[in-house]
Amino acid sequence: MIKAKTERNPLFFYSTFFIPCAVLFVFYILILTSCSSGSHETVKVKKGLHIALVGNNLGSRMTNYDYFETEMQIRYPDSMLYFRNFCDGGNTPGFRPHAARNDPWAFPGAEKFQTELATPSGSIGHFDSPDEWLTRHKADLIIAFFGYNESFQGKEGLDNYKAELDAFIKHTLAQQYNGHSSPQVVIISPIAFEDLSHQYDLPDGKQENEHLKMYTEGMREVANNNQVLFIDVFSPTKKWFTQTKTQLTIDGSQLNEEGYRKFGVLLADQIFGKSSPKAGTNKDLVYKAVEEKNWMWLNDYKIPNGVHVYGRRYNPFGPDNYPAEIEKIREMTAIRDTAVWLAASKGEVMDIAAADKNTFPLPPVKTNYDPQKNGSLKYLYGEEAVSKLKVPPGYKIEMFASEQEFPELAKPMQMSFDNKGRLWVATMPSYPHYKPGDSKPDDKIIILEDTDSDGRANKLTVFADSLHLPVGFEIAPEGVYVSQGTNLKLLIDTNGDDKADKQVILLSGFDDHDTHHNSHAFTADPSGAIYSGEGVFLHTNVETSYGPVRATNGGFYRYAPQLHKLERTAQLSIPNPWGIAFDDWGQPFFAETSGPDVRWMMPGTVLPRYGEATHKSFNLIEEAHRVRPTSGLEFVSSRHFPD
Repeated sequence: MIKAKTERNPLFFYSTFFIPCAVLFVFYILILTSCSSGSHETVKVKKGLHIALVGNNLGSRMTNYDYFETEMQIRYPDSMLYFRNFCDGGNTPGFRPHAARNDPWAFPGAEKFQTELATPSGSIGHFDSPDEWLTRHKADLIIAFFGYNESFQGKEGLDNYKAELDAFIKHTLAQQYNGHSSPQVVIISPIAFEDLSHQYDLPDGKQENEHLKMYTEGMREVANNNQVLFIDVFSPTKKWFTQTKTQLTIDGSQLNEEGYRKFGVLLADQIFGKSSPKAGTNKDLVYKAVEEKNWMWLNDYKIPNGVHVYGRRYNPFGPDNYPAEIEKIREMTAIRDTAVWLAASKGEVMDIAAADKNTFPLPPVKTNYDPQKNGSLKYLYGEEAVSKLKVPPGYKIEMFASEQEFPELAKPMQMSFDNKGRLWVATMPSYPHYKPGDSKPDDKIIILEDTDSDGRANKLTVFADSLHLPVGFEIAPEGVYVSQGTNLKLLIDTNGDDKADKQVILLSGFDDHDTHHNSHAFTADPSGAIYSGEGVFLHTNVETSYGPVRATNGGFYRYAPQLHKLERTAQLSIPNPWGIAFDDWGQPFFAETSGPDVRWMMPGTVLPRYGEATHKSFNLIEEAHRVRPTSGLEFVSSRHFPD
């Protein structure tokens, strides 16, 4: 038996230490290479997975461009994936304002991460909290989109944001929304900023991308510390913007349709792993089904006119009228879930109209109108109505168009003449909002024209239909800007036939909690910027390329199309302003509508603070001339008038 020597053989030491170390070193290099190339664990798809999207405008606009959900449904057609999008413009991990919720906080303690946004804003109601919504929908997987709004706080705000995100993740992981286990959490970074400054008067994105990259890395750190999946979409989208000639955003910060098409595939690959669609031939069918489902879903989660359903105007009629409508909407949304799964798995088109007939029947709504108290309901038409109007001596009113001749003119909202002398009118028979079970809204913008110069309209053209509550519009060379619920849209006629055949969603996040308070009564100022009014109760949060615009209660916006820039130009203690007019010096004036006051806007056009109203100017209308209600305002001048 030979004893081993106590001294080490140099060759033995080399083979037992340096070679394993070399192997470890190579292995370490492989790990680093794998991480740097974006390799990471992915989420396993199981049948019936409930997926909840929470966060900001990047996620919210996905209900307008449904490519991510469509991609998932055709990749996993037999999995019956259940998607709900809870995103909204301006949201942060802890700050999720809603006009019908008593506080804006997503979890206990979230208020400590805010300063100005912690100011009480007057939101009142019983709209469910974020946790309550996620529990109702039994969320298994939370996909969270944050970081864009916060990035405008720069380096100084990064540590606070990381702490807020960390608190959100810890709170979320402590929940059991599905009733039996903690949710999986995926954190999505903001996208990069696309440089469109060579085409438009927009930021070039250099500073924005510095901040976005900084916040992306901060989010990665927080996610890793909490052992949740982090998806960096900043880096790949930055490559898209530099390597492709196709424009992928509308304004540098918001993806357009083609951008969301690519983004949907990117998210599916990064979160769940790359795989080919099993039901790719059903893609168009599935997209339409998803689009229909999400339209109905938003009539639940973002129900227009929710002030009567959950908010300040819930009493006295809300308890009687709305529970049945909510139940019916949710049944109709569930039907559309089934339609998505059938389209994906079998390529079938479900007869949703037939299925809707079996949903909860709405009880009749009792009218509170009393003819003895409120007068006759007889509606006067045409010349009979004109005969009842009183004007000063020397003046007369002539009828240009009547609902009798043009039925599409029913329920006009706003009107404006173009440079050809044609009268454009927005009509909204669907007011105050869509009623579940009815056909989809078909509000319109129409053009009335006098082609034979007799002073009466004899031609009607429908410029746009299938609208819902167009409470404001403005004509411009590039198209027609129109208010559409939470969105500001540009309707474009591409072939000159006076019919809109293209639309662009310019901005999202306007509050339609009270639909006749929604951003309305569009009026162009002398520069071509568009002013609009907004009424009390509302809480608007719009993400722009210049940062989030946050507004509470009554006030005015100014949107500069040349810059794609929105400003909260005045935030005043007013109920609901309908009517904005400019004098010869370009100064704005407005009518309050609910009251008889007309005021000079200029003194109130200072930088607003969240939750606070700026002092307004004096009323300009003499007591003897006060009327109520008012519905418009205009300066009238003409060479025909006497000096």
